Amino acid sequence: MFEITQIPCRLVDGGDERSCIEACTREALGILRCRRADIERVELRRKSIDARKKSNVHFTLSALVHMAPEVDEADLLSHLPDRDRKRVRQDVADAPSFSNPVQAGPNEDRPVVVGAGCAGLFAALTLAEAGLRPILLERGDDAARRGEAVGRFNATGALDTDSNIQFGLGGAGTFSDGKLNTGTKNPLHRLVLNTLVQAGAPRDILWDAKPHIGSDILPDVVTELVARIERLGGTVRFRSHVTGLLLDDGGAIAGLALDGPDGGGSITATRIILACGHSARDVFEMLADLDVALQRKTFAMGVRIEHLQADIDRALYGAAAGHPALGAAPYSLVAHLPNGRSVFSFCMCPGGEVVAAASEEGGVVTNGASLHARDGRNANAALLVNITPEDLPGDDPLEGVRLQRACERAAFRIGGGDYRAPAQLVGDFLARRPSTGPGRVEPTYPRGVTWGTIDDALPPHVSKALREGIPLLGRKIHGYNDPEAVLTAIESRSSSPITIPRDRQTCISVSTPGLYPCGEGAGYAGGIMSAATDGIRCAQSLIASTIRDFR
Repeated sequence: MFEITQIPCRLVDGGDERSCIEACTREALGILRCRRADIERVELRRKSIDARKKSNVHFTLSALVHMAPEVDEADLLSHLPDRDRKRVRQDVADAPSFSNPVQAGPNEDRPVVVGAGCAGLFAALTLAEAGLRPILLERGDDAARRGEAVGRFNATGALDTDSNIQFGLGGAGTFSDGKLNTGTKNPLHRLVLNTLVQAGAPRDILWDAKPHIGSDILPDVVTELVARIERLGGTVRFRSHVTGLLLDDGGAIAGLALDGPDGGGSITATRIILACGHSARDVFEMLADLDVALQRKTFAMGVRIEHLQADIDRALYGAAAGHPALGAAPYSLVAHLPNGRSVFSFCMCPGGEVVAAASEEGGVVTNGASLHARDGRNANAALLVNITPEDLPGDDPLEGVRLQRACERAAFRIGGGDYRAPAQLVGDFLARRPSTGPGRVEPTYPRGVTWGTIDDALPPHVSKALREGIPLLGRKIHGYNDPEAVLTAIESRSSSPITIPRDRQTCISVSTPGLYPCGEGAGYAGGIMSAATDGIRCAQSLIASTIRDFR
Protein backbone atom coordinates (compact mmCIF):
# COMPACT_ATOMS: atom_id res chain seq x y z
CA MET A 1 0.00 0.00 0.00
CA PHE A 2 1.24 3.47 -0.90
CA GLU A 3 0.32 6.90 0.37
CA ILE A 4 0.44 9.56 -2.35
CA THR A 5 0.33 13.21 -1.26
CA GLN A 6 0.05 16.66 -2.87
CA ILE A 7 -2.48 15.61 -5.51
CA PRO A 8 -3.96 18.77 -7.09
CA CYS A 9 -7.68 18.69 -7.88
CA ARG A 10 -9.85 21.33 -9.51
CA LEU A 11 -12.96 22.45 -7.63
CA VAL A 12 -15.15 21.02 -10.36
CA ASP A 13 -13.45 17.62 -9.96
CA GLY A 14 -13.56 17.43 -6.15
CA GLY A 15 -17.16 17.85 -5.14
CA ASP A 16 -17.62 14.47 -3.43
CA GLU A 17 -15.74 11.38 -2.32
CA ARG A 18 -16.22 9.52 -5.59
CA SER A 19 -14.90 12.32 -7.78
CA CYS A 20 -11.92 12.84 -5.46
CA ILE A 21 -11.08 9.13 -5.64
CA GLU A 22 -11.24 9.30 -9.44
CA ALA A 23 -8.78 12.22 -9.40
CA CYS A 24 -6.47 10.31 -7.03
CA THR A 25 -6.65 7.20 -9.19
CA ARG A 26 -5.60 9.16 -12.28
CA GLU A 27 -2.69 10.64 -10.35
CA ALA A 28 -1.64 7.24 -8.98
CA LEU A 29 -1.60 5.67 -12.43
CA GLY A 30 0.58 8.51 -13.71
CA ILE A 31 3.04 8.55 -10.81
CA LEU A 32 3.38 4.79 -10.30
CA ARG A 33 3.36 4.06 -14.05
CA CYS A 34 1.31 0.96 -13.48
CA ARG A 35 -1.76 -0.62 -15.04
CA ARG A 36 -5.27 -0.03 -13.72
CA ALA A 37 -5.45 -3.74 -12.89
CA ASP A 38 -2.46 -3.33 -10.55
CA ILE A 39 -4.52 -1.11 -8.24
CA GLU A 40 -6.98 -2.93 -6.02
CA ARG A 41 -8.63 0.18 -4.59
CA VAL A 42 -7.96 3.82 -3.73
CA GLU A 43 -8.95 5.37 -0.42
CA LEU A 44 -9.24 9.13 0.05
CA ARG A 45 -7.06 10.07 3.00
CA ARG A 46 -7.03 13.87 3.15
CA LYS A 47 -8.69 16.77 1.38
CA SER A 48 -7.72 20.38 1.98
CA ILE A 49 -8.41 23.71 0.28
CA ASP A 50 -5.48 25.61 -1.21
CA ALA A 51 -6.53 29.26 -1.45
CA ARG A 52 -3.10 30.84 -1.36
CA LYS A 53 -3.69 32.17 -4.86
CA LYS A 54 -7.18 33.58 -5.23
CA SER A 55 -6.94 33.05 -9.00
CA ASN A 56 -6.39 29.32 -8.52
CA VAL A 57 -8.37 28.04 -5.56
CA HIS A 58 -8.27 24.25 -5.67
CA PHE A 59 -8.17 21.11 -3.54
CA THR A 60 -5.05 19.23 -2.50
CA LEU A 61 -5.63 15.52 -1.90
CA SER A 62 -3.82 12.57 -0.34
CA ALA A 63 -4.77 8.97 -0.97
CA LEU A 64 -3.96 5.44 0.12
CA VAL A 65 -3.43 3.22 -2.91
CA HIS A 66 -3.95 -0.47 -2.19
CA MET A 67 -2.05 -2.53 -4.75
CA ALA A 68 -2.99 -5.95 -6.05
CA PRO A 69 -1.28 -8.82 -4.16
CA GLU A 70 0.94 -9.76 -7.06
CA VAL A 71 2.50 -6.28 -7.35
CA ASP A 72 6.08 -5.96 -6.05
CA GLU A 73 5.71 -2.65 -4.21
CA ALA A 74 9.37 -2.28 -3.32
CA ASP A 75 10.40 -2.75 -6.94
CA LEU A 76 7.77 -0.29 -8.10
CA LEU A 77 8.96 2.27 -5.59
CA SER A 78 12.61 1.88 -6.59
CA HIS A 79 11.86 2.89 -10.19
CA LEU A 80 10.15 6.17 -9.35
CA PRO A 81 11.96 9.34 -10.47
CA ASP A 82 13.10 11.69 -7.71
CA ARG A 83 10.41 14.28 -8.49
CA ASP A 84 7.70 11.71 -7.68
CA ARG A 85 9.50 9.73 -4.99
CA LYS A 86 9.06 12.45 -2.35
CA ARG A 87 5.27 12.28 -2.81
CA VAL A 88 5.01 8.51 -2.43
CA ARG A 89 5.71 6.32 0.59
CA GLN A 90 4.87 2.81 1.57
CA ASP A 91 2.29 2.79 4.33
CA VAL A 92 2.48 -0.22 6.62
CA ALA A 93 1.23 1.29 9.88
CA ASP A 94 -1.50 -0.63 11.65
CA ALA A 95 -4.63 1.32 12.45
CA PRO A 96 -5.01 1.91 16.22
CA SER A 97 -7.76 0.00 17.99
CA PHE A 98 -9.35 -0.26 21.40
CA SER A 99 -7.84 -2.58 24.01
CA ASN A 100 -8.79 -6.23 23.90
CA PRO A 101 -10.83 -7.55 26.84
CA VAL A 102 -8.73 -8.06 29.95
CA GLN A 103 -9.19 -10.40 32.87
CA ALA A 104 -9.86 -8.58 36.12
CA GLY A 105 -9.78 -9.99 39.61
CA PRO A 106 -12.96 -11.63 40.97
CA ASN A 107 -13.53 -8.80 43.48
CA GLU A 108 -12.44 -5.98 41.16
CA ASP A 109 -14.67 -2.95 41.65
CA ARG A 110 -16.04 -1.28 38.55
CA PRO A 111 -14.17 1.85 37.40
CA VAL A 112 -16.17 5.08 37.44
CA VAL A 113 -15.99 7.85 34.86
CA VAL A 114 -17.31 11.26 35.90
CA GLY A 115 -18.56 13.37 33.00
CA ALA A 116 -20.01 12.32 29.64
CA GLY A 117 -18.27 14.87 27.46
CA CYS A 118 -15.84 13.75 24.76
CA ALA A 119 -13.14 12.73 27.23
CA GLY A 120 -15.53 10.82 29.47
CA LEU A 121 -17.35 9.10 26.63
CA PHE A 122 -14.16 7.80 25.04
CA ALA A 123 -12.71 6.83 28.41
CA ALA A 124 -15.84 4.85 29.24
CA LEU A 125 -15.95 3.28 25.78
CA THR A 126 -12.30 2.20 26.04
CA LEU A 127 -12.97 0.62 29.45
CA ALA A 128 -16.11 -1.06 28.15
CA GLU A 129 -14.26 -2.50 25.15
CA ALA A 130 -11.77 -3.96 27.64
CA GLY A 131 -14.59 -5.69 29.50
CA LEU A 132 -14.32 -3.60 32.69
CA ARG A 133 -18.02 -2.56 32.75
CA PRO A 134 -17.51 1.11 33.68
CA ILE A 135 -20.07 3.29 35.41
CA LEU A 136 -20.40 6.62 33.57
CA LEU A 137 -21.96 9.45 35.59
CA GLU A 138 -23.28 12.64 33.98
CA ARG A 139 -24.82 15.51 35.94
CA GLY A 140 -26.95 16.62 32.99
CA ASP A 141 -29.51 14.99 30.74
CA ASP A 142 -29.35 12.69 27.76
CA ALA A 143 -29.25 14.37 24.35
CA ALA A 144 -33.00 14.68 23.83
CA ARG A 145 -33.83 16.13 27.25
CA ARG A 146 -30.75 18.32 27.13
CA GLY A 147 -31.87 19.75 23.81
CA GLU A 148 -35.25 20.54 25.37
CA ALA A 149 -33.55 22.30 28.31
CA VAL A 150 -31.41 24.41 25.95
CA GLY A 151 -34.44 25.31 23.85
CA ARG A 152 -36.40 26.29 26.94
CA PHE A 153 -33.58 28.52 28.17
CA ASN A 154 -33.26 30.21 24.78
CA ALA A 155 -36.99 30.88 24.67
CA THR A 156 -37.72 31.86 28.27
CA GLY A 157 -34.46 32.48 30.17
CA ALA A 158 -35.26 29.62 32.59
CA LEU A 159 -31.80 28.13 33.17
CA ASP A 160 -31.31 24.52 34.25
CA THR A 161 -27.94 24.67 36.01
CA ASP A 162 -27.33 20.93 35.53
CA SER A 163 -28.45 20.55 31.90
CA ASN A 164 -27.48 23.29 29.46
CA ILE A 165 -24.90 24.16 26.80
CA GLN A 166 -22.09 23.15 29.18
CA PHE A 167 -23.54 20.11 30.96
CA GLY A 168 -25.23 17.01 29.60
CA LEU A 169 -24.43 14.18 27.21
CA GLY A 170 -21.57 15.12 24.89
CA GLY A 171 -20.41 18.05 27.01
CA ALA A 172 -19.88 21.53 25.61
CA GLY A 173 -18.77 20.08 22.26
CA THR A 174 -22.27 18.86 21.41
CA PHE A 175 -23.49 22.43 20.90
CA SER A 176 -20.36 23.94 19.37
CA ASP A 177 -20.31 22.69 15.78
CA GLY A 178 -18.35 19.52 16.44
CA LYS A 179 -15.04 20.71 14.99
CA LEU A 180 -12.52 17.88 14.86
CA ASN A 181 -9.45 19.62 13.48
CA THR A 182 -6.45 19.66 15.75
CA GLY A 183 -2.94 21.03 15.62
CA THR A 184 -1.41 17.86 17.07
CA LYS A 185 -0.59 14.49 15.54
CA ASN A 186 -1.67 11.45 17.50
CA PRO A 187 -2.18 7.89 16.19
CA LEU A 188 -5.39 7.72 18.21
CA HIS A 189 -7.02 10.43 16.08
CA ARG A 190 -7.88 7.86 13.42
CA LEU A 191 -9.50 5.62 16.01
CA VAL A 192 -11.61 8.52 17.28
CA LEU A 193 -12.74 9.48 13.77
CA ASN A 194 -13.60 5.90 12.81
CA THR A 195 -15.56 5.48 16.04
CA LEU A 196 -17.54 8.65 15.39
CA VAL A 197 -18.37 7.50 11.85
CA GLN A 198 -19.53 4.15 13.19
CA ALA A 199 -21.80 6.11 15.54
CA GLY A 200 -23.39 8.04 12.68
CA ALA A 201 -21.05 10.96 11.93
CA PRO A 202 -20.63 11.85 8.24
CA ARG A 203 -17.88 9.92 6.44
CA ASP A 204 -16.17 13.07 5.22
CA ILE A 205 -14.60 13.59 8.66
CA LEU A 206 -12.21 10.76 7.72
CA TRP A 207 -10.47 12.88 5.08
CA ASP A 208 -11.50 16.51 5.46
CA ALA A 209 -8.50 18.56 6.64
CA LYS A 210 -10.88 20.61 8.80
CA PRO A 211 -13.55 18.06 9.71
CA HIS A 212 -16.74 18.89 11.56
CA ILE A 213 -19.93 17.04 12.42
CA GLY A 214 -22.47 19.77 13.20
CA SER A 215 -24.62 20.46 16.22
CA ASP A 216 -27.62 18.93 14.47
CA ILE A 217 -25.91 15.53 14.05
CA LEU A 218 -23.80 15.32 17.21
CA PRO A 219 -26.68 14.54 19.61
CA ASP A 220 -27.45 11.33 17.69
CA VAL A 221 -23.75 10.43 17.52
CA VAL A 222 -23.16 10.72 21.27
CA THR A 223 -26.41 8.86 21.94
CA GLU A 224 -25.09 5.95 19.87
CA LEU A 225 -21.80 6.02 21.78
CA VAL A 226 -23.77 5.63 25.01
CA ALA A 227 -25.69 2.72 23.51
CA ARG A 228 -22.40 1.05 22.53
CA ILE A 229 -21.03 1.46 26.05
CA GLU A 230 -24.17 -0.11 27.48
CA ARG A 231 -24.12 -3.00 24.97
CA LEU A 232 -20.60 -3.78 26.19
CA GLY A 233 -21.74 -3.98 29.82
CA GLY A 234 -21.22 -0.41 30.96
CA THR A 235 -23.77 1.60 32.93
CA VAL A 236 -24.62 5.21 32.06
CA ARG A 237 -26.47 7.31 34.63
CA PHE A 238 -27.78 10.78 33.83
CA ARG A 239 -28.76 13.44 36.37
CA SER A 240 -26.09 12.00 38.65
CA HIS A 241 -24.22 14.96 40.11
CA VAL A 242 -21.01 14.07 41.96
CA THR A 243 -20.86 16.11 45.16
CA GLY A 244 -17.82 14.61 46.86
CA LEU A 245 -14.98 12.14 46.71
CA LEU A 246 -14.52 9.56 49.44
CA LEU A 247 -10.92 8.96 50.50
CA ASP A 248 -9.41 6.23 52.67
CA ASP A 249 -7.07 6.87 55.58
CA GLY A 250 -4.12 7.12 53.22
CA GLY A 251 -5.78 9.74 51.02
CA ALA A 252 -6.54 7.34 48.16
CA ILE A 253 -9.85 7.14 46.30
CA ALA A 254 -12.44 4.97 48.05
CA GLY A 255 -15.65 6.12 46.36
CA LEU A 256 -17.80 9.13 45.65
CA ALA A 257 -20.96 10.80 46.85
CA LEU A 258 -23.61 12.01 44.46
CA ASP A 259 -27.08 13.45 44.09
CA GLY A 260 -29.39 11.79 41.62
CA PRO A 261 -33.03 11.51 40.55
CA ASP A 262 -33.74 9.35 43.59
CA GLY A 263 -31.81 11.47 46.08
CA GLY A 264 -28.29 11.23 47.47
CA GLY A 265 -26.10 8.17 47.55
CA SER A 266 -22.58 6.87 47.18
CA ILE A 267 -20.60 4.47 45.02
CA THR A 268 -17.63 2.44 46.19
CA ALA A 269 -14.75 2.80 43.76
CA THR A 270 -10.97 2.78 43.93
CA ARG A 271 -10.42 4.08 40.38
CA ILE A 272 -12.17 7.21 39.11
CA ILE A 273 -11.53 8.99 35.81
CA LEU A 274 -12.50 12.59 36.46
CA ALA A 275 -13.56 14.14 33.12
CA CYS A 276 -15.82 16.82 34.53
CA GLY A 277 -15.27 19.56 31.93
CA HIS A 278 -13.98 23.12 32.29
CA SER A 279 -17.26 24.52 33.65
CA ALA A 280 -17.60 22.19 36.64
CA ARG A 281 -16.55 24.86 39.12
CA ASP A 282 -18.21 23.15 42.06
CA VAL A 283 -16.03 20.11 41.39
CA PHE A 284 -12.89 22.27 41.44
CA GLU A 285 -14.02 23.76 44.75
CA MET A 286 -14.71 20.30 46.16
CA LEU A 287 -11.24 19.12 45.13
CA ALA A 288 -9.67 22.16 46.77
CA ASP A 289 -11.53 21.40 50.03
CA LEU A 290 -10.10 17.85 49.92
CA ASP A 291 -6.55 19.12 49.33
CA VAL A 292 -6.35 17.44 45.94
CA ALA A 293 -3.45 19.10 44.13
CA LEU A 294 -4.55 21.96 41.86
CA GLN A 295 -2.53 24.49 39.90
CA ARG A 296 -3.30 27.65 37.98
CA LYS A 297 -2.84 27.57 34.23
CA THR A 298 -3.06 30.04 31.39
CA PHE A 299 -6.56 30.35 29.94
CA ALA A 300 -8.30 32.88 27.70
CA MET A 301 -11.24 35.27 27.70
CA GLY A 302 -12.77 37.62 25.18
CA VAL A 303 -15.82 37.97 22.95
CA ARG A 304 -17.61 36.37 20.01
CA ILE A 305 -17.13 38.30 16.78
CA GLU A 306 -19.67 38.05 13.94
CA HIS A 307 -19.27 38.95 10.27
CA LEU A 308 -21.36 38.21 7.23
CA GLN A 309 -20.21 34.79 6.02
CA ALA A 310 -20.31 36.05 2.42
CA ASP A 311 -17.72 38.70 3.31
CA ILE A 312 -15.41 36.10 4.84
CA ASP A 313 -15.87 33.83 1.80
CA ARG A 314 -14.90 36.61 -0.61
CA ALA A 315 -11.91 37.64 1.50
CA LEU A 316 -10.54 34.10 1.59
CA TYR A 317 -11.65 32.58 -1.73
CA GLY A 318 -11.90 35.56 -4.07
CA ALA A 319 -13.89 34.83 -7.23
CA ALA A 320 -14.30 31.19 -6.18
CA ALA A 321 -16.45 32.23 -3.19
CA GLY A 322 -19.83 30.53 -3.31
CA HIS A 323 -18.63 27.50 -5.28
CA PRO A 324 -20.73 24.57 -4.03
CA ALA A 325 -17.66 22.37 -3.53
CA LEU A 326 -16.10 24.86 -1.10
CA GLY A 327 -18.85 25.59 1.39
CA ALA A 328 -18.54 28.31 4.01
CA ALA A 329 -14.96 29.46 4.59
CA PRO A 330 -13.35 28.89 8.02
CA TYR A 331 -10.48 30.91 9.37
CA SER A 332 -7.86 30.82 12.11
CA LEU A 333 -6.12 34.05 13.07
CA VAL A 334 -3.57 35.36 15.53
CA ALA A 335 -2.02 38.79 16.07
CA HIS A 336 1.08 39.14 18.23
CA LEU A 337 1.18 42.47 20.03
CA PRO A 338 4.28 44.52 20.93
CA ASN A 339 3.75 43.92 24.65
CA GLY A 340 4.03 40.15 24.20
CA ARG A 341 0.32 39.35 24.39
CA SER A 342 -1.64 37.83 21.54
CA VAL A 343 -5.17 38.13 20.18
CA PHE A 344 -6.42 34.97 18.48
CA SER A 345 -9.53 33.36 17.07
CA PHE A 346 -10.87 30.10 18.49
CA CYS A 347 -13.83 27.80 17.80
CA MET A 348 -14.64 29.52 14.49
CA CYS A 349 -18.14 28.56 13.31
CA PRO A 350 -18.73 29.18 9.58
CA GLY A 351 -22.37 29.85 8.77
CA GLY A 352 -23.23 29.46 12.44
CA GLU A 353 -24.65 31.35 15.39
CA VAL A 354 -23.61 32.61 18.79
CA VAL A 355 -25.19 30.51 21.54
CA ALA A 356 -26.21 31.26 25.13
CA ALA A 357 -23.87 29.08 27.18
CA ALA A 358 -24.54 30.04 30.82
CA SER A 359 -24.41 27.31 33.44
CA GLU A 360 -24.70 29.47 36.58
CA GLU A 361 -27.57 31.76 37.49
CA GLY A 362 -26.88 35.44 37.02
CA GLY A 363 -24.04 35.07 34.53
CA VAL A 364 -23.89 35.54 30.74
CA VAL A 365 -21.62 33.24 28.73
CA THR A 366 -21.35 33.01 24.93
CA ASN A 367 -20.13 30.25 22.66
CA GLY A 368 -20.54 29.41 18.99
CA ALA A 369 -22.23 26.63 17.03
CA SER A 370 -23.15 25.69 13.50
CA LEU A 371 -25.12 22.93 11.84
CA HIS A 372 -23.51 20.44 9.49
CA ALA A 373 -24.60 22.44 6.43
CA ARG A 374 -23.00 25.62 7.81
CA ASP A 375 -25.49 27.63 5.78
CA GLY A 376 -26.28 30.43 8.24
CA ARG A 377 -25.88 34.08 7.23
CA ASN A 378 -23.14 34.91 9.74
CA ALA A 379 -19.66 33.67 10.56
CA ASN A 380 -18.69 33.81 14.22
CA ALA A 381 -15.63 32.99 16.28
CA ALA A 382 -14.25 33.54 19.73
CA LEU A 383 -11.75 36.40 19.75
CA LEU A 384 -9.60 35.82 22.78
CA VAL A 385 -6.68 37.10 24.84
CA ASN A 386 -4.62 34.90 27.15
CA ILE A 387 -4.78 35.34 30.91
CA THR A 388 -1.68 34.02 32.64
CA PRO A 389 -1.26 33.04 36.31
CA GLU A 390 0.79 36.22 36.72
CA ASP A 391 -2.26 38.30 35.76
CA LEU A 392 -4.13 37.05 38.84
CA PRO A 393 -3.76 38.18 42.45
CA GLY A 394 -2.54 35.94 45.25
CA ASP A 395 -1.74 32.27 44.79
CA ASP A 396 -5.15 30.57 45.14
CA PRO A 397 -5.52 28.08 42.25
CA LEU A 398 -9.22 29.01 41.94
CA GLU A 399 -8.56 32.71 41.31
CA GLY A 400 -9.10 32.23 37.56
CA VAL A 401 -12.55 30.80 38.27
CA ARG A 402 -13.37 33.88 40.34
CA LEU A 403 -12.32 36.16 37.49
CA GLN A 404 -14.46 34.25 35.00
CA ARG A 405 -17.46 34.39 37.31
CA ALA A 406 -17.04 38.11 38.02
CA CYS A 407 -16.91 38.95 34.31
CA GLU A 408 -19.92 36.75 33.53
CA ARG A 409 -21.96 38.47 36.25
CA ALA A 410 -20.85 41.86 34.95
CA ALA A 411 -22.04 40.85 31.47
CA PHE A 412 -25.38 39.82 32.97
CA ARG A 413 -25.79 43.23 34.62
CA ILE A 414 -24.73 45.17 31.53
CA GLY A 415 -27.08 43.09 29.41
CA GLY A 416 -29.95 44.15 31.60
CA GLY A 417 -30.74 40.77 33.14
CA ASP A 418 -32.69 37.85 31.69
CA TYR A 419 -29.45 36.55 30.12
CA ARG A 420 -29.33 39.11 27.33
CA ALA A 421 -25.75 39.75 26.28
CA PRO A 422 -23.95 43.10 25.94
CA ALA A 423 -22.99 43.86 22.32
CA GLN A 424 -21.06 46.55 20.48
CA LEU A 425 -20.09 47.19 16.87
CA VAL A 426 -16.39 46.85 16.07
CA GLY A 427 -16.20 50.45 14.83
CA ASP A 428 -17.76 51.77 18.03
CA PHE A 429 -15.57 49.54 20.21
CA LEU A 430 -12.41 50.82 18.52
CA ALA A 431 -13.64 54.42 18.86
CA ARG A 432 -14.71 53.90 22.50
CA ARG A 433 -18.30 54.97 21.93
CA PRO A 434 -21.48 53.04 22.76
CA SER A 435 -23.45 51.31 20.02
CA THR A 436 -27.16 51.94 19.60
CA GLY A 437 -28.06 49.14 17.17
CA PRO A 438 -26.84 46.82 14.43
CA GLY A 439 -25.61 47.62 10.94
CA ARG A 440 -25.36 45.02 8.19
CA VAL A 441 -24.60 42.22 10.65
CA GLU A 442 -27.54 41.12 12.81
CA PRO A 443 -26.37 39.38 16.00
CA THR A 444 -27.52 35.78 16.40
CA TYR A 445 -27.29 35.38 20.20
CA PRO A 446 -30.69 33.77 20.98
CA ARG A 447 -31.56 35.61 24.21
CA GLY A 448 -31.13 38.98 22.50
CA VAL A 449 -28.45 41.64 22.98
CA THR A 450 -28.26 44.99 24.75
CA TRP A 451 -26.41 47.57 22.68
CA GLY A 452 -23.89 49.77 24.42
CA THR A 453 -20.32 49.09 25.52
CA ILE A 454 -18.68 45.82 26.49
CA ASP A 455 -15.56 47.01 28.33
CA ASP A 456 -16.98 46.57 31.83
CA ALA A 457 -17.52 42.87 31.14
CA LEU A 458 -13.88 42.31 30.23
CA PRO A 459 -10.61 42.43 32.18
CA PRO A 460 -8.93 45.74 31.25
CA HIS A 461 -5.94 44.10 29.57
CA VAL A 462 -8.29 42.02 27.41
CA SER A 463 -10.13 45.13 26.15
CA LYS A 464 -6.81 46.84 25.47
CA ALA A 465 -5.44 43.87 23.55
CA LEU A 466 -8.61 43.52 21.46
CA ARG A 467 -8.40 47.18 20.44
CA GLU A 468 -4.80 46.70 19.36
CA GLY A 469 -5.33 43.32 17.72
CA ILE A 470 -8.49 43.77 15.63
CA PRO A 471 -6.89 46.27 13.18
CA LEU A 472 -3.93 43.89 12.79
CA LEU A 473 -6.28 41.01 11.99
CA GLY A 474 -7.91 43.24 9.38
CA ARG A 475 -4.59 43.15 7.51
CA LYS A 476 -4.74 39.35 7.38
CA ILE A 477 -8.37 39.01 6.29
CA HIS A 478 -9.70 41.99 4.37
CA GLY A 479 -12.68 43.44 6.19
CA TYR A 480 -12.10 41.62 9.46
CA ASN A 481 -12.11 45.00 11.19
CA ASP A 482 -15.38 45.93 9.45
CA PRO A 483 -16.95 48.69 11.60
CA GLU A 484 -20.32 46.89 11.42
CA ALA A 485 -19.05 43.52 12.64
CA VAL A 486 -20.54 42.62 16.03
CA LEU A 487 -18.78 41.87 19.31
CA THR A 488 -20.87 39.97 21.89
CA ALA A 489 -19.62 39.46 25.46
CA ILE A 490 -18.47 37.39 27.11
CA GLU A 491 -16.60 34.33 25.84
CA SER A 492 -15.16 33.03 29.10
CA ARG A 493 -15.23 29.22 28.84
CA SER A 494 -12.81 28.49 26.02
CA SER A 495 -10.46 26.62 28.38
CA SER A 496 -10.01 25.64 31.99
CA PRO A 497 -8.24 28.06 34.36
CA ILE A 498 -6.85 25.19 36.42
CA THR A 499 -4.80 22.02 36.01
CA ILE A 500 -5.18 18.95 38.18
CA PRO A 501 -1.56 17.72 38.16
CA ARG A 502 -1.08 14.06 37.29
CA ASP A 503 1.80 11.66 36.73
CA ARG A 504 2.92 11.82 33.10
CA GLN A 505 3.14 8.05 32.73
CA THR A 506 0.19 6.73 34.75
CA CYS A 507 -2.20 9.75 34.44
CA ILE A 508 -2.91 9.41 38.18
CA SER A 509 -3.26 12.51 40.35
CA VAL A 510 0.03 13.42 42.04
CA SER A 511 -1.79 13.82 45.35
CA THR A 512 -4.64 11.33 45.23
CA PRO A 513 -4.04 7.68 44.26
CA GLY A 514 -6.85 6.21 42.19
CA LEU A 515 -7.92 9.57 40.70
CA TYR A 516 -7.30 10.04 36.97
CA PRO A 517 -7.77 13.74 36.03
CA CYS A 518 -8.80 13.82 32.38
CA GLY A 519 -9.76 16.10 29.51
CA GLU A 520 -10.38 19.82 29.25
CA GLY A 521 -11.55 20.38 32.81
CA ALA A 522 -8.34 18.91 34.19
CA GLY A 523 -6.23 20.99 31.83
CA TYR A 524 -5.17 18.22 29.40
CA ALA A 525 -7.19 18.97 26.27
CA GLY A 526 -8.41 21.84 24.15
CA GLY A 527 -11.13 20.48 21.89
CA ILE A 528 -13.07 17.37 20.90
CA MET A 529 -10.16 15.42 19.43
CA SER A 530 -7.65 16.13 22.18
CA ALA A 531 -10.30 15.43 24.83
CA ALA A 532 -11.28 12.13 23.23
CA THR A 533 -7.68 10.97 22.89
CA ASP A 534 -6.94 11.97 26.48
CA GLY A 535 -9.94 9.94 27.58
CA ILE A 536 -8.56 6.92 25.73
CA ARG A 537 -5.11 7.48 27.22
CA CYS A 538 -6.39 7.66 30.81
CA ALA A 539 -8.52 4.56 30.28
CA GLN A 540 -5.58 2.66 28.80
CA SER A 541 -3.53 3.56 31.86
CA LEU A 542 -6.29 2.32 34.15
CA ILE A 543 -6.53 -0.89 32.12
CA ALA A 544 -2.78 -1.41 32.42
CA SER A 545 -2.99 -1.03 36.20
CA THR A 546 -5.83 -3.56 36.28
CA ILE A 547 -3.69 -6.09 34.42
CA ARG A 548 -0.76 -5.51 36.80
CA ASP A 549 -2.95 -5.86 39.87
CA PHE A 550 -4.47 -9.11 38.63
CA ARG A 551 -1.07 -10.59 37.90
